[in-house]
Amino acid sequence: MGLFKRSNDEPGFAKDTYVIAGLGNPGKEYEETRHNMGYKAIDVLSSNENIEVRRSKFHSLFGRGTIAGRKVILVKPETYMNRSGIAVREAAMYFDVAPENLIVIYDDIDLPAGSIRIRKSGGAGTHNGMKSVVQELGTKDFIRIRIGVGAAEAGEDLVNRVIGKVPEEEKKLLQKAAAEAADAVRDIIAIGVDNAMNRHNHVISKEANDN
Repeated sequence: MGLFKRSNDEPGFAKDTYVIAGLGNPGKEYEETRHNMGYKAIDVLSSNENIEVRRSKFHSLFGRGTIAGRKVILVKPETYMNRSGIAVREAAMYFDVAPENLIVIYDDIDLPAGSIRIRKSGGAGTHNGMKSVVQELGTKDFIRIRIGVGAAEAGEDLVNRVIGKVPEEEKKLLQKAAAEAADAVRDIIAIGVDNAMNRHNHVISKEANDN
């Protein structure tokens, strides 16, 4: 039956609380990689909203605060990407959030670098971290923010694409995308997910990235 066993209309869910999890890999060697875009978005939120993400629990680093007047828990799983779902599940269960109050942020090779896409539900695609999250939660019905990092170029190894060195110009583009993902989180909480989708969902063309 999965994690979210109650009807959304039943009492018990902490409807005033959001859990926001950014996926990534812990460790210095992964800090500037494309696979850590979820971490980067959490770092921007942490800075913008003055929420320290330092406490250790749920196989994660996490911090409590408020965004747009709502209680939030910022989570950076430390399980490594392929086991991210363990940390997300533990945090969601501990704070007893409703499915619509769980937001997961992650990188996506199927979107051009710098693009943003918010969805209210959906599959995991090719992303191993999201596969773990969906499996552990037992549902696809939670909000996700995908940050485009671009597909591998011809002859480029996929693993190197996501955890390899990123050119300086692309770092700037990805940092901007992480900042927009953080803005999208605030808008989801403040004005609702549908309005946030209308405001933030966009795809940057490869030609624009090349200029």
